[in-house]
Amino acid sequence: MTRRRKSEEPMLAVRAVRTLQADTPVYSFFLPGPDLLRIGEINRVQRDDAGGLQGFQRKGIKTHVQSIVDFLDAGPCLFPNAVILAISSSSKFTQSRGSKPDGGLAGSEAGTLRIPMPVDGGKAAWIVDGQQRSIALSQARIRNFQVPVVAFVSEDLSVHREQFILVNKAKPLDPRLIDELLPEVDAAMPKDLTTRKVPSELVNRLNTTPDSPFLGLIKRPSLNTDEGVVTDSALVKAIKASINSPLGALAPYKGVGNQPTDLVSMYRVLTAYWSAVRDVFPEAWGLDPQQSRLMHSAGILAMSVLMDKVMSRAAPGADLYMHAYEALARIKPACRWTAGRWSDLQRDWNDIQATGRDIKQLSDQLTRLDHLQTFAAKVA
Repeated sequence: MTRRRKSEEPMLAVRAVRTLQADTPVYSFFLPGPDLLRIGEINRVQRDDAGGLQGFQRKGIKTHVQSIVDFLDAGPCLFPNAVILAISSSSKFTQSRGSKPDGGLAGSEAGTLRIPMPVDGGKAAWIVDGQQRSIALSQARIRNFQVPVVAFVSEDLSVHREQFILVNKAKPLDPRLIDELLPEVDAAMPKDLTTRKVPSELVNRLNTTPDSPFLGLIKRPSLNTDEGVVTDSALVKAIKASINSPLGALAPYKGVGNQPTDLVSMYRVLTAYWSAVRDVFPEAWGLDPQQSRLMHSAGILAMSVLMDKVMSRAAPGADLYMHAYEALARIKPACRWTAGRWSDLQRDWNDIQATGRDIKQLSDQLTRLDHLQTFAAKVA
């Protein structure tokens, strides 16, 4: 693919389609992944000695890059996201001979684009969008993976920055929407998304299955209703933590090796525990979070931490609902979900917020109460 023209610098030649936007040539073509960093420079944002701003790209994110590498190395995959390049005006385009097709393609021209290869460290292309993907593609085992590229001709750094901002200014997808969509996707996904798939599927079941205490109470992006009171992201986070914690109540049912995740058993534990929560605290269940901290994200996350403690000590074959109900009933007198003050915390019930500090404080208090009351019951 690389050719040296007579008495000129080496060029990377690709088949491309050219069009014009605001009198600027724009090209669309494919490249093997590793070639992106062979021709393209990542112009990192930094300050020079005089304090002037240089470049525009963010620092590389190792975890993001590794996630893409793992996805690419997992096997055949679809990866159609185009990388955007700015290329030097020294790039040359030669139109193919022959008649143009009729229709909408009349505004485009097929041909061969030649981009100068680096000489003495200098490059004639700059990555405007897709730096993490470009780095990952250079590290992946597959070396001939064809990546779509859109390139426009400009050597003006201000134009590169302008396009970088325009491409990235759109608000990222709501994580809640991603979580809700994941259970509907059967294809292999990057590891960081795969770990969110099972919790989201369980939340779907909790919100739609008739025997669930959360039936119709969970807010999801797809539901155009104000009836929900529990934010789905809090439940997804709580379930994910329980699955991934070695001492989590859901951890024993996590898929390992060729053994699939046991969603039925996970759902059984969740419905038994949260049905007991509903029945022990009926005055606080199903209310708006402003009226009940039990339905607040802080309450959901803290009570889920307590779930791990309570349900993990259930004897094999035990009635999970009764086991949870008895444990929760013992601590009920000390709980303040809708009124009053948590005496040990010296906090009013509605002072608890969805912050890391408050959630940990409430979690610690609930597990401490459970430990004391369980020990007292055994002594008695």
